[in-house]
Amino acid sequence: MPVNSIIQKALNQLEQALGSGKVVNDEFILQRYARDETSNLSCAPDIVVRAENTEDVSRVLRICNDLKMPVTPRGAGTGVTGGAVPVQGGVVLSLEKMNRILEIDRENMMAVVEPGVITHDLQQAAVSRGLMYPPDPASLESCSIGGNIAENAGGPRAVKYGTTKDYVVGLQMVLADGTILDSGGKIVKNATGYNLCGIVLGSEGTLAVVTRIYLKLIALPPVTRDILIPFNTMEKAVAGVNAILLQKIVPATIEFMEQDAIDLVSRHVDGAVPFSDAGAHLLIQVDGETEDMVFGMIRRISDAVRVDAEKVLVADSASQSNRIWKARRSIREAITARSPVFLAEDCVVPRAVIHLFLNALKAYLGSSGLFSVMFGHAGDGNVHIDVLKEDMDDDRWQEMIPGIKREIYARAIDLGGTITGEHGIGLLRKDYLPMALTDPQIMLQQRIKKAFDPNMILNPGKIFPFSDSA
Repeated sequence: MPVNSIIQKALNQLEQALGSGKVVNDEFILQRYARDETSNLSCAPDIVVRAENTEDVSRVLRICNDLKMPVTPRGAGTGVTGGAVPVQGGVVLSLEKMNRILEIDRENMMAVVEPGVITHDLQQAAVSRGLMYPPDPASLESCSIGGNIAENAGGPRAVKYGTTKDYVVGLQMVLADGTILDSGGKIVKNATGYNLCGIVLGSEGTLAVVTRIYLKLIALPPVTRDILIPFNTMEKAVAGVNAILLQKIVPATIEFMEQDAIDLVSRHVDGAVPFSDAGAHLLIQVDGETEDMVFGMIRRISDAVRVDAEKVLVADSASQSNRIWKARRSIREAITARSPVFLAEDCVVPRAVIHLFLNALKAYLGSSGLFSVMFGHAGDGNVHIDVLKEDMDDDRWQEMIPGIKREIYARAIDLGGTITGEHGIGLLRKDYLPMALTDPQIMLQQRIKKAFDPNMILNPGKIFPFSDSA
């Protein structure tokens, strides 16, 4: 059957099954779903379906599976590795309208949500009940819980509280053939068969479409304080992180920014960055039961990093906290303002060698005439390396990217790390997966993919460095 005939057949069947209001093939709207936040990448779908419930998702997948039509699940579209970009056309299955917080169960300390719920909205709902949902990706005010599930998102608080995987206790999911499955629920322990939730977590929409999520919540710490500590060099900042943790102090967050990142953001926000001339910043959040406990930790942190107390900026109000975090939260915006096209990497290395990794990369990138910005989660070794294209010729930029990526990944792996900590493989890193995983590891993952999705319709062209039909 000709391609256009398959698309028309899918359109007809989807409209009949769901109603025309949920099914879109207007060119202008299709273009809105052609990209996520990946720099310089766009591929339009043939059809967009805006599902409103699990049954909608099931019907869409059943139809598309029968027609062997690609389906790209999509949340809020905030990914940066092309995970939500429909590179093989077909249907974008948007979950943006499935955005209800179904329950905040204070007694069991659980939340039940749909995948389109914005992470910040869930956090606020939990706080209103005296509870806390800790995972806090940098895009928390725009990213969705479903997207967090797809990427196993982390964020600054991962050093103390872990990542998304540490809070998922149950999922409702729809397989590629439309089968609806439930795994887990509002229970803390579960040793009943394989951990299907764990397999789907971080699978980037390639195994199933998640339609309901059960999340563990924790008690809200009564006292939280944010602090900023400037250092002359990145080496001293990294040494400070190790010194803090060796004192058995576990802050909620330990973020770092190196000099180029501080300078770039300072210029972008008109100098509203404290200690803007520093060689590196540590942004630390501590929480606890009492003011005395928290300020005791702050004093111990100051002693551990051997920084004079007057150089430690402690936020004493919400506005002060916002000032401290403004630079870290504004990095991506500042980068985009300077260079709309850039390479964004998020490697992981052992904490103690962050400075070795980044200083060597700085020298390598600088020798090629490239400006880079480096920042990230010092507490868990997850570092972001953003390389800006600026006014470089397009052809030259495209020619350089593979070599730059290979160099970054090789250096991370040589230091005992890996190629991504929270952004995932998606489209942009799939050709480099064999650098980080062995052939048997990749083949096993492909067999898992085939078991979940025999016709290979779910988010094709992602993760694996070979055809989905292989």
